[in-house]
Amino acid sequence: MMDIKPIHSRADHKAALKLVSKLVDLDPAPSTPDGDMLEVMSTLIAAYEARHFRIEPADPIEAIKFRMDQQGLSVADLEPMIGRRNRVYEVLARSRPLTLTMIRRLHDGLGIPAESLIRPMIPGA
Repeated sequence: MMDIKPIHSRADHKAALKLVSKLVDLDPAPSTPDGDMLEVMSTLIAAYEARHFRIEPADPIEAIKFRMDQQGLSVADLEPMIGRRNRVYEVLARSRPLTLTMIRRLHDGLGIPAESLIRPMIPGA
């Protein structure tokens, strides 16, 4: 096995991914040398990716549409959180911004992260 070292570059990251791929194919048992190596390398990769490949929270309207799709919700299902049907359509069309009350209700009702809902809407996205 190789020596464990921090991942500092894209080349290090690529090599670590290659090693983890091989280890996953072996399907090592936990607490074995290969199992321990897989666990440590996965942690190092996750730390590197968190620093270098940060994923921004979704646009609020895309987050709402995604949750609607996930849960098979209709416009009518959003009325308790956003308001009358025409208001829901205005929000989904990006012609009306979300209010703080709407954000709270969507977060509580659908479990959409507040961090996504408070982001500025991307016009025409």
